[in-house]
Amino acid sequence: MSAEGRLIHILKVRKPTLFVFLLPALVIYLLIYAIPIVTVFVTSFFDYTILEFSYVGLENYAQFFGEGLRARHFSQAVDNTLIWVLLQGTVHVFIGVAVALMLNRRPKGWRVVRTAYMLPNIMSAAALGLIYWNVFNVERGVLNGIIRLFNEDFAMNWFIQHPFLTVTYTWLFFAGLITILALGEMMSISPEIYEAARVDGASKLQVDIYVVLPMIRVTIGTCVVLAVTSMLRQFELIFLTTSGGPGVATLNLPLLIYRTALLENNFGMANAYGAFTIVLGVILVLIINRVISRVEYE
Repeated sequence: MSAEGRLIHILKVRKPTLFVFLLPALVIYLLIYAIPIVTVFVTSFFDYTILEFSYVGLENYAQFFGEGLRARHFSQAVDNTLIWVLLQGTVHVFIGVAVALMLNRRPKGWRVVRTAYMLPNIMSAAALGLIYWNVFNVERGVLNGIIRLFNEDFAMNWFIQHPFLTVTYTWLFFAGLITILALGEMMSISPEIYEAARVDGASKLQVDIYVVLPMIRVTIGTCVVLAVTSMLRQFELIFLTTSGGPGVATLNLPLLIYRTALLENNFGMANAYGAFTIVLGVILVLIINRVISRVEYE
């Protein structure tokens, strides 16, 4: 009997045993993921508060897709989320892969740089948020305090500027993971391939562009998915630094869900926002996977 045949035989004989081992994981998945997601979609069609639970159909969706203050807040949150997702999935991944390419050349001290670049990823988002707040706060921030030594009237509110806020997240938070994933894939490439490229007269830059990057394109695609989904659920950093303000200038979808559910006591509307966020995330991941598949096929 072949190895494949033996494996099939073992699976058939031990099927009940395998089911017993898989059952706890299945129960946990249903309780933590599947049932809550279904609940979010179902209750999004209800007027759901602490005192009220009644079916309203598509009224919740009509409110934030229509006109009025709620629709404007929703539009601002979607715009901010998509802008940050775009920057996170492009600039973020580009920086991470570029650092990986640099480390892959094994310069002096590259192990130290690799370890230091991972430090923000072993810190909680809440801790990073407090660090950012203490550095960039308009009144008590360290950065403004240093600049006031030379200009007493200086009072820059760094956090309300979208590019700076996003670059802060992009440069530190999650970037180390992108670098480590890309670097690990680069280090798995056979040394013979590098040697063959050098024998053909390719420079280090040409090796990176025409050899390394095409061979890790699937990993880069995975990094894009991870970066995009991480920004779709980004809450702690924004909450601890700007709380979505001033006004709704830095409001995103997770923060909008929090405000609607816990501050307005409108769980039905919050779950409608949540359902939209889930659908948006699925669409973005499908688009990214389609692009990755097409690149891989070509």
